Amino acid sequence: MSLNRKNKPEEISQIKFNLPQPEKFTLENGLKVIFIEKNNLPIVVALMIINSGSKYDPENKYGLANLTALTIDEGADGISALELSDQFDMLGSDFSISTDNDLINITLQSLSENFEKSFELFSKVIIRPDFNVTDFEREQKKIITRILQRKDKLDFLANQIFEKILFSADNDYAFPIIGYEETVSKLTNDDVKKFYSDFFFPENSALIIAGNIKLTELNKILKKYLTKWANKGAARSIKNSFVNTDKRIFVYHKRDSVQTEIRAGHLTEPRNNNNYLPRLLLNTVLGGQFTSRINLNLRERNGYTYGATSKFQYYKEAAFFEVSTSVGIENTANAVKEIISELNLIKDGVKNSELDFAKSFLTKRFPLSFETYRQLVSGIAGRILYNLPSDYYSTFVNKLNLVDINEVNKAATEFIKNDRLTIVLAGDKEKIIPQIKDLGIEFSEVDLYGNVIS
Repeated sequence: MSLNRKNKPEEISQIKFNLPQPEKFTLENGLKVIFIEKNNLPIVVALMIINSGSKYDPENKYGLANLTALTIDEGADGISALELSDQFDMLGSDFSISTDNDLINITLQSLSENFEKSFELFSKVIIRPDFNVTDFEREQKKIITRILQRKDKLDFLANQIFEKILFSADNDYAFPIIGYEETVSKLTNDDVKKFYSDFFFPENSALIIAGNIKLTELNKILKKYLTKWANKGAARSIKNSFVNTDKRIFVYHKRDSVQTEIRAGHLTEPRNNNNYLPRLLLNTVLGGQFTSRINLNLRERNGYTYGATSKFQYYKEAAFFEVSTSVGIENTANAVKEIISELNLIKDGVKNSELDFAKSFLTKRFPLSFETYRQLVSGIAGRILYNLPSDYYSTFVNKLNLVDINEVNKAATEFIKNDRLTIVLAGDKEKIIPQIKDLGIEFSEVDLYGNVIS
């Protein structure tokens, strides 16, 4: 049987997507728990989110949250790091810890039959970490090595410098999660212990669980292993001031670089339920997918890059808009011109065909965000972080399709601020500066920390 590929398959029906309603309850120690029973696979995933991301690093102790997260599983309740790893492996369980700007995330994936034994180990890491000096020093050295390696990664440096300049030193979102070499090297094991004591407590955390387990059984396990977790903590507030800047270029010199990493953007309003979807659709048209305007211009039409994207980056208490790409260094100024041109053109409005495609793109890929149990608990964590309504994901597709072109065009006018662009160019200044002199934009040279040096 042959297929006639000239005929486009007909769309059978509209996308329908509904998440199971979660069970929500609070343990006696104040820990919030969200549970979704899923019986498709014999697996349970648990995610503990702790409100202790890098934005809480004390001044000149940048990297402390990350180091705490990496040290916490290096031995717990007298069990060494190697023994913990072996026990998780024997149970067929996967355990991981990560840090972002807002949260420390501790994840466990286990077979249902081994969930209780795995969760016991999981709870020991959270409640009774050993924090041995030897383990601390080993993790500290590993992070410093990673920082040194990243000094050769121009994309990482461009991101680091861009966010530092964008937020300024008066904002705790300005600093890299991993920290700087000189700040991490000065951290002590006592710093880690204090950070843990201040932030790792039940009322500062939430536990999200999805998988093949009954609520009654889960309750027994939680009460058995988490009731003794009764820390009170002393979480602090953060510096979150904002300074709107004029359009300016900042050049970071990387000798003999054959490429330029470009970051261009500005601060914007934090995530807001009233305008999030228009901004999402706007960005999808502008630079949020392969056939977006910016990528078609820089990659397809001009051949400057393999890819160019834009995004609204949202943190819990801050946000920024950013265009990013990497181009051959000889095309630096031309690429900047085209980026600014596209940012100007988007203010003239999007086409109905572009908006229809953006809606189709977003709605059809939306269910893919919840394919796995890990994605499911991660999605719920996002709902908690941004204080989204309980029906947010179930109503997402319908609400997205109700956004009209006027709302998207209004978002372009309000949230693309071309007169406030911070543009970071990371590459060989000897090849970049002669090009950008004719752009009519003031420029400065900066160091690794975003400080102006000339």
